[in-house]
Amino acid sequence: MDILAEIEDKYPQFSKGQKKIADYISAHADKAAFMTAAKLGATVGVSESTVVRFAYEIGFEGYPDLSRALQQIIRTQLTSVQRIEVTRDRIGAGSVLEEVLTQDMDKIKRTLEETSRRDFEEAAAAIANARSIYVIGDRSASALARFAHYYLNLMFENVRLVTTTSSSDLFEQIMRVGSEDAVIGISFPRYSNMTVQAFSFAARSGAKIIAVTDGPNSPLAQDATYLLSARSDMNSFVDSLVAPLSLLNALLVQVSMNKQEEVVGTFRRLESIWDEYHVYQNARDRAGQ
Repeated sequence: MDILAEIEDKYPQFSKGQKKIADYISAHADKAAFMTAAKLGATVGVSESTVVRFAYEIGFEGYPDLSRALQQIIRTQLTSVQRIEVTRDRIGAGSVLEEVLTQDMDKIKRTLEETSRRDFEEAAAAIANARSIYVIGDRSASALARFAHYYLNLMFENVRLVTTTSSSDLFEQIMRVGSEDAVIGISFPRYSNMTVQAFSFAARSGAKIIAVTDGPNSPLAQDATYLLSARSDMNSFVDSLVAPLSLLNALLVQVSMNKQEEVVGTFRRLESIWDEYHVYQNARDRAGQ
């Protein structure tokens, strides 16, 4: 639903109080999206029940659904400066540490509730059985892509981290993607155009396409064979990557369990190499200090 268009279309039918809500949402959608029904009502001078009835009036099952829909719209539109302003309004004089960590815990909980178990298991199987594995993630999502690539590269031979320094270089890296391969694309609002383009290109190859993104409205979802949804609602100008990272962590564990014998053999060899070349500190090293 195009919420703002729906509000404009139904505006003449609204009561005086509902028009106040509509005017505020149309002018300040970025702030309204993160308000409770009570706070929105107090801000515009109407009762909480009027706000709830307004949500029903424009086609939602309740105010929480309206709030989530507004958040989905503005996550793709807010600039970094606007994100900072929204965060200031949301947290106010409260504890930043407590507020941000509490929000992150809620994101993990909601990710667990919303991620498809079937897509999760089939995505892990596709990765485990792929000829080659490509991992694509740009901007803040590049940290997630590097995390996934690091562990997949330890488990399997042919894993490629696709970097997005330029369009031509990007497509050269994925030009050989085929039907026996798996492509993991990671992007969250504001979505990276280069990741979306690369993902669309890879999808046309017939490969298994695994989208790690914020839900079915993401531009990555339309090309996905498997959709892994993770909550990444913003914490100021900083993208919250806690839930996506936790989801990738679970995916890596599932992939390793699907190929347990092969992975165990690989890590036995790695442990021998790490020990021989003193890659990690151990008790003997510390004793000699």
